[in-house]
Amino acid sequence: MELTEEQIHRYSRHILLPEVGGSGQKALLGSSVLVIGAGGLGSPVALYLAAAGVGHIGIVDMDRVDLSNLQRQIIHRTSDVGRLKTESAREKVTQLNPDVRVTTYPYPLMAENASGVVQGYDVIVDGTDNFAAKFLINDLAILTDTPLVHAGILRFVGQVMTVIPRKSACYRCLFREPPPAGAVPTCSEAGVLGVIAGVIGTIQGTEVLKILLNRGDLLTDRLLTYDALPAAFRNVRVRRNPRCPVCGENPTITELHDYEQPVCTTPAFL
Repeated sequence: MELTEEQIHRYSRHILLPEVGGSGQKALLGSSVLVIGAGGLGSPVALYLAAAGVGHIGIVDMDRVDLSNLQRQIIHRTSDVGRLKTESAREKVTQLNPDVRVTTYPYPLMAENASGVVQGYDVIVDGTDNFAAKFLINDLAILTDTPLVHAGILRFVGQVMTVIPRKSACYRCLFREPPPAGAVPTCSEAGVLGVIAGVIGTIQGTEVLKILLNRGDLLTDRLLTYDALPAAFRNVRVRRNPRCPVCGENPTITELHDYEQPVCTTPAFL
């Protein structure tokens, strides 16, 4: 695969980086990323991956754009209210970069369809807002051996963690199972500063590009947290749990399961 003159110009600032160069840009154009959730986190992830020239982006989201989304979900516009988020996101991605092929999945990710959806993607991005989806996505990543970049946000705080299956700690190594319903406030109850989604989402996008380029130190075996009020980042070291039910030495979870959980519950304070 050779870069066209237009692509050389478009991606020139990448190509100037010794860590990327022409070969790295070709790798990005030949890669594929599944973004689950076209909301606060998925918006900056999808836009920056598209700008970077990731060749194929899958977008999973069953919802339609609501006016209350626009405070943080920057991929959507006021004129998109009422549209499927997947279609709104596809439109913005292709307008930004016609090099990018977008596949949309305008339905919920469930145990019965998740393995089929993720097939062929190099990396999974968790941009969801509920525990049920996050545990399903973690298990999906482990069982399909697909790298995962997890994140969550609530109020003024966000967290990011990268999972390389069988090599680093997974989400269940930290949090064994979903909490009881009502144990953690929903985003509609507690609120979220819109820009936090941008801060955390762009860190997720950075992790994805590092995975695809095989460069730098990933956020593996550590949970990066950000609190906007004191403007403080913190690295929390974590370890892979040999008794983890999905990635441990004797796993008890060997197939995907759905979990019941109220929508819009964020895991930032798990």
